[in-house]
Amino acid sequence: MSLSSSLFSGISGLTTLGNAMQIIGDNIANVNTVGFKGSSFAFQDLLSQSVATLSGTSQVGRGTALGDIQASFAQGSFESTGNTTDLAVGGDGFFVLNEQGTENLYYSRAGNFNFNESGYLTNPEGYVVQGWQLDNNGSDIGSITDIVMSSFTSPPQPSDNVEVIVNLDSAGENGSALDSLASAWDGTATVPLADAAYEYQTTIRAYDSLGSTHDVTLYFDKADAASSYEFIVTCNPAEDNRTIFGATGEAEGMLARGLLEFNSGSGVIENIDLWKFTGTGSGGDGIDLSAAGNWTQQDEASDLSNGYFTFSPGFLSGGTTQDIELDLGTRYDGTDWVNSSLSSTQYASGSTTTFQSANGYGAGDLEGVNVDVDGVITGSYSNGQRIPLYRVGLAKFQNTQGLFKEGGNLYSETRQSGSAITNKPGTNGLGSIAPNALEQSNVDIANELVKMITTQRGFQANSKIITVTDQMLAELINIKR
Repeated sequence: MSLSSSLFSGISGLTTLGNAMQIIGDNIANVNTVGFKGSSFAFQDLLSQSVATLSGTSQVGRGTALGDIQASFAQGSFESTGNTTDLAVGGDGFFVLNEQGTENLYYSRAGNFNFNESGYLTNPEGYVVQGWQLDNNGSDIGSITDIVMSSFTSPPQPSDNVEVIVNLDSAGENGSALDSLASAWDGTATVPLADAAYEYQTTIRAYDSLGSTHDVTLYFDKADAASSYEFIVTCNPAEDNRTIFGATGEAEGMLARGLLEFNSGSGVIENIDLWKFTGTGSGGDGIDLSAAGNWTQQDEASDLSNGYFTFSPGFLSGGTTQDIELDLGTRYDGTDWVNSSLSSTQYASGSTTTFQSANGYGAGDLEGVNVDVDGVITGSYSNGQRIPLYRVGLAKFQNTQGLFKEGGNLYSETRQSGSAITNKPGTNGLGSIAPNALEQSNVDIANELVKMITTQRGFQANSKIITVTDQMLAELINIKR
């Protein structure tokens, strides 16, 4: 008799709908879980049994079973946060995380990350975010690795170029011989160059390799030629550690001397000559700054760096020098001096500095990090530098339904999912990074409540099958009194 089969059909319905309610409950419980992906379910009938009928053999189902549970990897909405290390993936892809001390990799859509006390970028469970280390140009270095701040300082960068744009008064009155400025320099004096010895001076700061700043001063004076100005490049004598001076030190601070020749009609630069001060190193009582043997004239054909003359201060102890390009607004192209749009001039107006800048910078402390849409983590330092540090990696799978849920918003790969395909955000079908944001759960609570109602009613109906079948069995037993 099929009454007992009816009981088991009802039980299969209760069991299956109970599991369905568990799935619904899990979805609703995680409605506020960052990066959570809700699951859906599908029922299927069980193998039917054959029964005899007047028209022949027919089939009767034996109940239901849970056919499949599938995760929905639809995009969740984004919530803006104030944390620069909160990240969300817009599109396909998973963050790659490593369990510290192991080679186990896990995958997650939850991007609530923070730097821990050791400098590692981790999720709340301590798994380390993976990415590529970057060089100063933003290019990847090596393979994917832990994202960790190993240094919180930006090293200094010495200056190798100074730009000084001036206008030198064409009516300057201090016309003198070419070497008059250099001859008047006295590094032992409180004021190495008297005011009466020059027409105009300007000072710019340069950095040494340790990040210290040093004043570099250019003095200009009208030369004997009508459209020429001589100039010298100097530093503070007390900061000049070159070993090329005589015992008395008059030459300390003298770096170079030069001659600027302007077009008499347009007032723009036509030619530059520069002599580096090289000294004699004789250790005698002094050095004659007007002596030709103490200077080396730079050759435009062989001694220019990027088309500019250089001078070589020695700010550090030990006599080590650094070469610095002197950009006066014109560069040598191999044939002629070519003026840029902003260049030094000789106009009939007061001498003035139009523009000046020097590259290089001192050491800086890390003040914060920023992440852009292609996953590049950039450090902002107190010295004004923005240095690319790491690029966050993303992974995708051929079959996301084959991923194994590990808990803690983590997935692991399986044979069914296939191996992870790791690449940069925004490439190879991977989504982009949304910084300062978190992806919310993609659970639609209204939809889940409707499913709850239908599941509850189905459960009630299946329980009625058992109740009615029990009553029928009781009637059968009562046939024999």
